[in-house]
Amino acid sequence: MDTNSLLATLQALFGGVNAWRLCEGLFMSFFISFVSIFFSIIFGSICGLCMLSRFFVSRALAKLYLEFVRIVPILALLYVFYFGLPQLLDMNLSNVFVGIVVFSIWGSAEIGDLVRGAFSSIDKHQRESALSLGLSPLKVQFFIILPQATKRLLPTSINLFTRIIKTTSLLLFIGVADVLLVARQIIEANQRFDLAPFIMYGLLLVLYFALCYPLSFLSKKLESKWS
Repeated sequence: MDTNSLLATLQALFGGVNAWRLCEGLFMSFFISFVSIFFSIIFGSICGLCMLSRFFVSRALAKLYLEFVRIVPILALLYVFYFGLPQLLDMNLSNVFVGIVVFSIWGSAEIGDLVRGAFSSIDKHQRESALSLGLSPLKVQFFIILPQATKRLLPTSINLFTRIIKTTSLLLFIGVADVLLVARQIIEANQRFDLAPFIMYGLLLVLYFALCYPLSFLSKKLESKWS
């Protein structure tokens, strides 16, 4: 392909409102990702503490929730919440709301398991030694257990956040105008250009890499520093 043809392809793909549509799609992907991560941290922490509870019922329910989320594909959850649940309840749910709910459900389960693992990995002798020195159980949790668990939890949690960001690409199947769906629409509108799919999807690879690599790098740094 000569230079003129390449320029014409780029003009068709990114000219007019296409570049702005891509930015809006990218913002939508990031918005759903970060809102889901926010709720995942909150409810995942609660789920993890339930897994560590002395009460059998709370432990059993939390573990059942984790196994259910891990077994059921995310795409199936998206379909159930977007196509099935509204008909069952006779109500309308926006695809963005469904995306946030489903990814929060998935993220909460995974964060819960990470919280359980981080707290369980702390040697019980540290708790017993702190109590023998006269610290209250609350101070032991806050000043002894929590700082160590946080150091072990952060690297793996950041890796999970990158997985959530990447997996939001499934949202196109319920019609969310994320960056992947917008890119596909632009490609379909410019099928006459042979390089359109390569250029557009190549751009998406660069965008996802630019967002996820810093998080992955930070995770490795933290893991190396605190190991």
